[in-house]
Amino acid sequence: MTERTSRTVLLRGGSVYSPADRFATAMLVEGEHVAWVGSDGAAEAYADVADEIVELDGALVTPAFVDAHVHATSAGLALTGLDLTGCPSLGEALERIAGFASAAARQGGGTAGVLIGHGWDETRWAEGRPPTQAELDEAAGGAALYLSRTDVHSALASTALRALTPGLEALPGHSADGPLTREAHHAVRRAALAHLTPEQRRAAQRATLARAAALGIGSLHECAGPDISSEQDLTDLLALAAEGDTPEVFGYWGELGGVEAARRLGAVGAGGDLFVDGALGSHTACLHTPYQDVPHTGTAYLTAEQVADHVAACTEAGLQAGFHAIGDAALTAVLDGVRAAADRVGPARVKALRHRVEHAEALDDKAVAAFVELGLVASVQPAFDAAWGGPEGMYAQRLGAERAAGLNPFAALLRAGVPLAFGSDAPVTALDPWGTVRAAAFHRTPEHRISVRAAFTAHTRGGWRALGRDQDGVLVPGAVASYAVWSAGELVVQTPDSRVAGWSTDPRSGTPGLPDLTPGAPLPVCRRTVVRGRTVHQA
Repeated sequence: MTERTSRTVLLRGGSVYSPADRFATAMLVEGEHVAWVGSDGAAEAYADVADEIVELDGALVTPAFVDAHVHATSAGLALTGLDLTGCPSLGEALERIAGFASAAARQGGGTAGVLIGHGWDETRWAEGRPPTQAELDEAAGGAALYLSRTDVHSALASTALRALTPGLEALPGHSADGPLTREAHHAVRRAALAHLTPEQRRAAQRATLARAAALGIGSLHECAGPDISSEQDLTDLLALAAEGDTPEVFGYWGELGGVEAARRLGAVGAGGDLFVDGALGSHTACLHTPYQDVPHTGTAYLTAEQVADHVAACTEAGLQAGFHAIGDAALTAVLDGVRAAADRVGPARVKALRHRVEHAEALDDKAVAAFVELGLVASVQPAFDAAWGGPEGMYAQRLGAERAAGLNPFAALLRAGVPLAFGSDAPVTALDPWGTVRAAAFHRTPEHRISVRAAFTAHTRGGWRALGRDQDGVLVPGAVASYAVWSAGELVVQTPDSRVAGWSTDPRSGTPGLPDLTPGAPLPVCRRTVVRGRTVHQA
């Protein structure tokens, strides 16, 4: 049961990250809104009227994080089941699969049903390859097993699961003895997820929402669609979040021409994972120039004309559109399509809706300028660079070091004025908001780094701006009271420019500090998460 939201809560004795008062140490919340921020001395005037007084004991209070790109059910299944993320070798992966299948068979009285796992990454293994079909079947013990790659754009499927997917062999992306991609992958994923019971789905979604709340995340953007989840999955998630004891969820439905479906499902946009291409790790991101390690340019799912039709339809309906686009050729298709839609329905109308591009990794200066011209939001995942960037990382394996160094140019986007919204793409990378801020501030390519303050803004207020709600995501009087309380240690100012950092730490600058996110330093620990005045996590 959720707590009453008409209560008055006074927080005092800490640091409040607020543009209303750069030196605030206290905050008053009335119901769902912030009523006041200021000093401890001034807070005494409110102590007698507060229903609850929270002694912060030096803790930091910030706006709650917004994760602008998640897949709640898949992330929950990884949290509670078979997750091979970080698995060090092929042999270890097969052992974990066998253990998981054996345990499931015991729990099911000898029938394991359809098993779902996630996270394998052959680029981290000495063998340099995924399991063969024979190895997978032996480890699964005859069970139907779906095992998505870490980027969720290819998957392994046991023979038993393949048998549950009619017509699989005829679909593009089918492989008899290797990972499935494209339509073949989508088909086996649908077959696997169709076997989830409502109880299993709810448990997975609850696991994701509970984990998010424990990390100070107050809202999530669920990127659903017919090729990645289902209508039932989205409506169940939105209904669960509406119960009020979890972070908020805003749904996107990624279906071409899906305006009416998005409205019927209660989605805020017809976008999210509407695929224009795939992913670099699976060799399905669409490129102008071939991959370094395979002689092709990836996969194009949509043309610029299809993008234009979708954006025009969404704009006419007053609904935000969005696209998954990673490779430079995919981004060219998106930008050409949005520009054509603007010519058709008017550039001002297109810009006003802030249509989104998810991931947007392979951007050059011309593409960044087009984002500004067309009013596009870049919904990006800094943890991708932390996981796969650098001269020895997966990006360099796929593209070569020089091309890989151009990926995820956050500083260029920020300088140009492109709105940034940060997310995890969980389960692709983990729910980890402070780790995400750190990844942007300490990008593996130094020229792409941004300040901790800018990264924090992209992971809080940026998510709200991506929804068209510019007033949210800050702690000022009248704002929605969605915030987190942190044990954070010393507060500092970190920027890519040491001259700015030195100036900003002078108290006279009035620049508020944030936790030290230097790689290797411990990340802040969430003590409390509050969403619209309701406590959804208490350590």
